[in-house]
Amino acid sequence: MSKNFDVVVIGGGPGGYIAAIRAAQLGFNTACIDEWKNDKGGPALGGTCTNVGCIPSKALLQSSEHFEHAGHAFAEHGIDVKGLTLNLPQMLARKDNVVKQNNDGVQYLFKKNKVAFFHGRGSFTKADASGYEIKVVGAAEEVLIAKHVIVATGSNARALPGAAFDESLILSNSGALAITEVPKKLGVIGAGVIGLEMGSVWRRLGAEVTILEVLPTFLGAVDEQIAKEAQKLLAKQGLTVTLGVKIGDIKVGKKDVAVDYVDAAGAAHKVVFDKLIVSIGRIPNTTGLNAEGVGLKLDERGFVAVDGDCKSNLPNVWAIGDVVRGPMLAHKAEEEGVAVAERIAGQHGHVNFNTVPSVIYTSPEIASVGKTEQQLKAEGVAYKAGTFPFLANGRARALGDTSGMVKVLADAKTDEVLGVHIVGPMASELIAEAVMAMEFRASSEDIARICHAHPSLSEATKEAALAVDKRALNF
Repeated sequence: MSKNFDVVVIGGGPGGYIAAIRAAQLGFNTACIDEWKNDKGGPALGGTCTNVGCIPSKALLQSSEHFEHAGHAFAEHGIDVKGLTLNLPQMLARKDNVVKQNNDGVQYLFKKNKVAFFHGRGSFTKADASGYEIKVVGAAEEVLIAKHVIVATGSNARALPGAAFDESLILSNSGALAITEVPKKLGVIGAGVIGLEMGSVWRRLGAEVTILEVLPTFLGAVDEQIAKEAQKLLAKQGLTVTLGVKIGDIKVGKKDVAVDYVDAAGAAHKVVFDKLIVSIGRIPNTTGLNAEGVGLKLDERGFVAVDGDCKSNLPNVWAIGDVVRGPMLAHKAEEEGVAVAERIAGQHGHVNFNTVPSVIYTSPEIASVGKTEQQLKAEGVAYKAGTFPFLANGRARALGDTSGMVKVLADAKTDEVLGVHIVGPMASELIAEAVMAMEFRASSEDIARICHAHPSLSEATKEAALAVDKRALNF
């Protein structure tokens, strides 16, 4: 017997579960379908982000940073640590517990907001005047009828041709989070967010890490000045990044992986790694959705084709998050989820892609919002730039981390803030002020005139804004 709902969300990741909660808040009879399983076969809500992405990676980044500080930085603070050892099983267990807490939190929110949850894989079966029929295949098979459907099925790691993930020697983000013994030599293909973050984790824990990047520039989408500073700081830590390589054969042995590559100068190399992480991007997850069965249009890259409001080609079918165009970011998916639920309710949901922040959680962190300097140059926009180094920030000195800087870009005529880019301590938190400023179309003068607590890292943002007008006070 089928069950009827106003809104059915397929996918329980950040976009999906937030969309379901907001729809329920707006008075819709709402269901969410998700197939993630924990190690006991039960539901593990939260999608890639919670289970094998944002949350567990940040847990390991934090733990590994504590380990590195205990081994290297604490002595400067007058804290002597003798006999330091790594308990990797405990570190992984803590990571798993953080994941479980988030899984359980989403289940609690569903109960609180009266969202019906179905554990299994959802797929379209037919469409008629009553709405869309969706089959859920799990422990028990269910049939749901929905007036509106929100597709939030996320993405999967992209594999290299001829080098399929086995999660033992060739690892995706999932396997990279579950290595049970620190490898002596770790290879990473791809110097993007995942590659740099996972490379950082295992370098701190003792691995010799080599990152191979096909592109000739480091973090090409990041402001060039910030990217160069980040590359210098990461190299100083011992993270080896080789740019402009051409990957050749990858051969899997019994206990290692051999990678052939040609460097930017044309020299051939063969390197043998204990483990190889492949982080070359992600592809939309539409397998099993049966999009073709109801005529749901996918674009040439496999994403669900949507307009600016996340509407698909089918009436009352929407799609959000990694499975549609735009940056593959959890917070972008959440904003789209809220906007779609509000549009279904006849409200004017809104997502400003120009103020979606981006963060890389290395140490130092790298965060940005808005236009980069190279983008403004390419677009012919007249701009002013102001930078301020954490070296001159009192709070950073007290922390013992003075690496990096804040950079503010503003329109040369109107002084409106066009972009803010940070490499340094707690950049992920500092970027929120820049997002707020840009949402309200603030000028650099506005930021410069706001009183910031002293001593605080946020003063670096104020000083960078002052520097736009060449009047920084502390540098």
